[in-house]
Amino acid sequence: MTVAEPLLLFSRADCHLCELASALLDRADIDWRSIDIDGDPELAEKYGLRVPVLRRPETGLELDYPFDLAAVTEFARPKP
Repeated sequence: MTVAEPLLLFSRADCHLCELASALLDRADIDWRSIDIDGDPELAEKYGLRVPVLRRPETGLELDYPFDLAAVTEFARPKP
């Protein structure tokens, strides 16, 4: 499945939930890239303990964890 731009997964190192979210995105065959929030003080402040968070870059819509395969697939579906 493809979207206009890869989905963004806000995460941090050594985050078990982030690893689960990454594996789920891979299983869903979705284009995505990870952004480590600890590399950016503003992102770390914004997301803190909320990670993992999935974002559609073209709309800014976000999906907070926990999410499942069905939720990710629907979230990634191109919107008209």
